Amino acid sequence: MSSDGVEHVIIIGSGPAGWTAAIYTGRANLRPLVLEGEFESTVRQPGGQLMLTSDVENFPGFPKGVTGPEMMALFREQAERFGTRVESAWVTKVDFRSRPLRVWAGERELRSRTVIISTGSSAKWLGLKSEEALFGRGVSACATCDGAFFKNKEVAVVGGGDSAMEEALFLTRFASKVTVIHRRDELRASKIMQKRARENKKISFIWDTTVVDVMDPTKNRVTGLKLKNLRTDRVSDLRTDGLFMAIGHDPNTTIFRGHVDLDEKGYIRTHDGTRTNVPGVFAAGDVQDHVYKQAITAAGSGCMAAIDAERWLESEEARSLYRE
Repeated sequence: MSSDGVEHVIIIGSGPAGWTAAIYTGRANLRPLVLEGEFESTVRQPGGQLMLTSDVENFPGFPKGVTGPEMMALFREQAERFGTRVESAWVTKVDFRSRPLRVWAGERELRSRTVIISTGSSAKWLGLKSEEALFGRGVSACATCDGAFFKNKEVAVVGGGDSAMEEALFLTRFASKVTVIHRRDELRASKIMQKRARENKKISFIWDTTVVDVMDPTKNRVTGLKLKNLRTDRVSDLRTDGLFMAIGHDPNTTIFRGHVDLDEKGYIRTHDGTRTNVPGVFAAGDVQDHVYKQAITAAGSGCMAAIDAERWLESEEARSLYRE
């Protein structure tokens, strides 16, 4: 923070992108302020989707793997080592129309010369209590992250679009059987993706059906599903070791609508690295990436956003000195 009470940089979000941005801006002596959010529920808490991941085995530097919460704790510790300040508050409002930029943490107004948005995205869920209870214990929304834990096991995928077919096909590398559960009688996926899935002998389909319960929270793992046929209302059981949700993600950008440019799906548009259409406002991680959605790519873009913000601040300072 400068002597006039204006922050050099505010980072909104505390996943891999946010903490990496904090590490880099901290090392640049910008004393970043991270607004990490507050714990509300399993699906809404600081740290983002990694807080729902039991084991991370594909992040470089952790040859024996690490849990998602452990990784985020290490990221935070490293950021704080370089002078990062952290507040446990959700951002409720922003105003990027004037200088300095304004951000509200709860009811408190903060001002900053730059802002890095790293609020991530949230997987769409069915909304079942048993589903939430088993997050990270057999219930997942990322086959790339968790598929390897289901070697020679049976898994189910909910969804009917390209993402669901991609998840199902990826899971066949590990699982002995993949059952796709779709609430309609035909897939929404592209023809090529449908063809690949239908031709794979490990993949089978259950149509016109939704998941109404996930078993068994009392055993702390997924043992099966209760399914309901939407045409007949018949309820049946499916034995499975894992459940993968593939019904989409929503970028966490609601409070930024009308303040930065968003694409048709609600992701923040960036250019020239991580710059948004508003000078001094940058975006990193899953909030602007709907393609890769990995911890490593989020961390990489957090680094980019920090460097972009630092260079922007330097250029603004140079212009200010020139005007003087």
